[in-house]
Amino acid sequence: MATRSAPTARRQRIGAELRRLRERAGMTAAESARALGTTQAQISNIEANRFGVSAERVRTLAHMYDCTDQRLVDALADMAAERTRGWWEEYRDSLPPRLLDLAEMEHHAVSLRVAQVINIPGLLQTPEHARALFREVVPALRQHEIEYRVSHRIKRQAVLHGDRRVPYTALVHEAALRMQFGGREVAKAQLEHLVRAGEEPNVTIRVIPFDGTSFPTSGHGVDYAHGPVPALDTVQLDTTHGIEVVDAGGQLEKYRLVLDRMESVTLGPEASRELVHRLVHDM
Repeated sequence: MATRSAPTARRQRIGAELRRLRERAGMTAAESARALGTTQAQISNIEANRFGVSAERVRTLAHMYDCTDQRLVDALADMAAERTRGWWEEYRDSLPPRLLDLAEMEHHAVSLRVAQVINIPGLLQTPEHARALFREVVPALRQHEIEYRVSHRIKRQAVLHGDRRVPYTALVHEAALRMQFGGREVAKAQLEHLVRAGEEPNVTIRVIPFDGTSFPTSGHGVDYAHGPVPALDTVQLDTTHGIEVVDAGGQLEKYRLVLDRMESVTLGPEASRELVHRLVHDM
């Protein structure tokens, strides 16, 4: 069994879920090892994803832990069996690993739901808008680093327009629509792009207006990716110090509620589109 170097967040999730199943079954790593006929170190390495784990081993461990959620077991086994390298791997030596994890999360999501208060969601940005944002990163990025990030961000958008067309809901505050990153022309082109994106059948854009009621948020972007089963949902938070990944059950429930409450104060899709049209007209 080969040691796995720098596993992605998705592959680390397999080990984390196996650990949760073991703990839920009330078994220690040592007890699990004895039942499986292996060493405690191997169980720990599987759970930490230092070793790869086969789909068959995933099913064996889940059975041993009396897991009755067959959909969860099947989903974990499918994740373990997957060996295809995604397009994002070409950026592995050029971008922070968390950006690659974000692309991988979006690629495998059953549906996506995001919320942004200050910025246009990344999957809805034009190259010029994205480039303007990356020019403001602190510490400053070099030009080739900016171009790598712009290229990566635009390629991520294939989940909306490619063969799969993942269902996507974006909750965007009016403040984000009025920001003019890159200047008036770039901002106007971005809003026009937003209108066109909202016409796609799998894309829903809902605006939180300035005159709306209060809602829970820290101002950070929230990307909620629905997995094949709710237990495999993932949240990525876009904070000032980088991307944070959230996948514990209680945290997932919290962010589902946060997004529900944010959506409850949005305009409907048609009214949102009309608001964006007015902003374009006023520029």
